[in-house]
Amino acid sequence: MPTLSMATAILMLILPWPLLLTGVIGTRGSNSHFRLMRELTTKSAWFALVSAILAVIAYLSRSNVSETFLSVPLPWGLNRFALSVDVNSLTVLMTLLVTLVGLVVSRYAFTYMDGDPHEGAFHRWLSLTLGSFLMMITTGNLWEFFIFWVATSLFLHNLLAFYRDRPLAVLAARKKYLFHRIADVSLFIALVLVVRTLHTTEFDRLLPAVAGIQGNLPVTLQAAAGLFLLSAVLKSAQVPFHGWLIQVMEAPTPVSALLHAGIIYTGTFLLLRMTPIMSRVPWSGDLLIVIGLGSVTAASLMMMTATNIKGSLAYSTCAQMGFMLLELGLGVYALALLHIVSHAVYKAHAFLSSGSIVDHSRWPAIPAATAALSTTKTVGSWFAGAVVVILTGWILQVPLLRDLPITVMGIILAIALSQLIWQTFIKEESGIKAFMWSIGLSALLAALYFLLDALFTVLFGTVLPVPVVSGGITHDLLLGLTVAAFVSLLWIQQRLPRLLEHPLWQAVFVHLYNDLYFDMMISRWIRKWTATAHPQSLPNSREPEHQLRKVISS
Repeated sequence: MPTLSMATAILMLILPWPLLLTGVIGTRGSNSHFRLMRELTTKSAWFALVSAILAVIAYLSRSNVSETFLSVPLPWGLNRFALSVDVNSLTVLMTLLVTLVGLVVSRYAFTYMDGDPHEGAFHRWLSLTLGSFLMMITTGNLWEFFIFWVATSLFLHNLLAFYRDRPLAVLAARKKYLFHRIADVSLFIALVLVVRTLHTTEFDRLLPAVAGIQGNLPVTLQAAAGLFLLSAVLKSAQVPFHGWLIQVMEAPTPVSALLHAGIIYTGTFLLLRMTPIMSRVPWSGDLLIVIGLGSVTAASLMMMTATNIKGSLAYSTCAQMGFMLLELGLGVYALALLHIVSHAVYKAHAFLSSGSIVDHSRWPAIPAATAALSTTKTVGSWFAGAVVVILTGWILQVPLLRDLPITVMGIILAIALSQLIWQTFIKEESGIKAFMWSIGLSALLAALYFLLDALFTVLFGTVLPVPVVSGGITHDLLLGLTVAAFVSLLWIQQRLPRLLEHPLWQAVFVHLYNDLYFDMMISRWIRKWTATAHPQSLPNSREPEHQLRKVISS
């Protein structure tokens, strides 16, 4: 049924355009017609979601398809620019996810921004950001992807710096602007290398083109893989480039929700789209594991020192993005995609409800030392969770040794859940109830984990190829390091109140509170550069207290 395939492609093509047109028509006088702007933005978001749902329904009865609606030749061996749509399981799922989050954020902003003197401009930038992001997701052409990759970042910049009288918001937006421009240059060079080597600008032709290359990929494609990795790391706000993600909390809450539940996935989405190349470069996977694990460890430790709710959520996003890069490095692409879906839904709710949480917890505090588990119970809960995952996998006939990364991720998840259950029932003297809950829920979680991974592998196997892992001692050491790092983080989190009784950990806490000084050095450099280039744009005030992160004494 070619007609149904064309209908799916047309739905994917048109769903972002009402949002883009809303932003375009609001170029002048948006604040004077704020009611019209917010109505158009909300209705355009509804149109995008309904179109995405219809596209999913139509796609279920057809296979992958790529349609080109306009094509223009490019000089210098850059092939062609095309207005095209790539309909496959990955783009359809991401479109549905982003349109859902976009509608929720738009509807929340409808009330949240009511009465703001620049309400119309806010809805205009929101429409342009959402529309550009959806165009980037649905396109099937590499150059169209690049254009809307850049456009999404530029439009988002105006939302992040929406309150230009807030020095910290402006500083954070400038840092993000600088990092994203570096990512843009990196991506452009990588795309040039790919297009000139493979002679195609279509995503759906990358896999067969790479499959025809025997042995190691050419140096140009390996260099492109490294540049893709750099772009993804910068877009994902990985340590030490994470400071802007924490400080953009000065932006309106709907912007934080849209960023942390959608646009922050731009880097991981790029890597998922480029898996035909990334999966053939083993060293890129090892490097992703190291970068992701380092960012998870650093961001998780820094999160323990956060003194406000939105800051804690921002550190959590940084750590979760590191976890996703780690999963991509391990080659468990379907699991990384599952992680994106679950994290987006959770994070959107967390940010949009953060104001209500303040009413219940006005002052952050470290849990009392009496709430800590004993070492015996802690290790026992970890061991029980790990054993349950292995047994559940064996019962479900999961090849645990062959799919060792999947097994390792499942064990980490079960260990974290087991410790949470033990903490919930810590007041139980015998601990029997906690132990039974730990075993039961760990088994249920492990079963769901393996089944969902199998489901996502089947659904997205055609667009997410099996990676070529480096194997050997290096891969095994990285897997072992991953387990050790997560277990250490759980142990530190559990023992933190008692650890802070020692001077050494008090000193460590101070350094973590100041983000290990990475962001402070970058901020000072940005301010010096801004003072030279745009002295009139700097506020006549001292460095914001939040940026200096005043050092506390032990």
